[in-house]
Amino acid sequence: MFEFITNDEDRGQVGIGTLIVFIAMVLVAAIAAGVLINTAGFLQSQAEATGQESTDLVSERIDVTSEVGIVESESNPTNLSAIRVTVAGAAGADQIDLNKTTIQAVGPNGQETLTFNRTKVTNGAASIQPESFAVQDASGSYVTSSEAVLNSTNSFTIILNPESRPFGGANATFGQGDSSSLDIVSPAGATTTVELNAPDLFSKKGAAVRL
Repeated sequence: MFEFITNDEDRGQVGIGTLIVFIAMVLVAAIAAGVLINTAGFLQSQAEATGQESTDLVSERIDVTSEVGIVESESNPTNLSAIRVTVAGAAGADQIDLNKTTIQAVGPNGQETLTFNRTKVTNGAASIQPESFAVQDASGSYVTSSEAVLNSTNSFTIILNPESRPFGGANATFGQGDSSSLDIVSPAGATTTVELNAPDLFSKKGAAVRL
């Protein structure tokens, strides 16, 4: 049934063709292994980046602690002279640059995307440029773009001009009974939504009213 080879001269020989095929298989395996390693590294980097972005969307968020309006003290006490939104960094947030923060505002006179006011504010909210907002520190001083950075120990007040769109405009000013919504978007893309609702009747000139 089985045939035994007893002659030492009857041996198998490896031909050059078989050797070439073997070498080719080794090369293909090495290339495939390299591709797999590179792909795994790329996927790992992409997963880490995606995870960091997801974490930032949760943690790098701006908290709103109060929203008030200042009633005009002279010309028309039925309108506001300033809208003040006090903000702080959410728990666990790193530094948040308000200079790179945007506010998507919808109000009685349309909608606008507001950015940091880059011109020095010298005459209160009325001098804030259209399509922008200003920032005050805890002492009430207007800060520059390089200073407007939230961290775990401070807070700022965003100042909005009630005479500019979308709050006012075309001889109109945000006032009694008006409402607006703000989406405050941090540099990481985290969004905080704020609803501003002015009372139907203001109490007195120069007073601060809760919005």
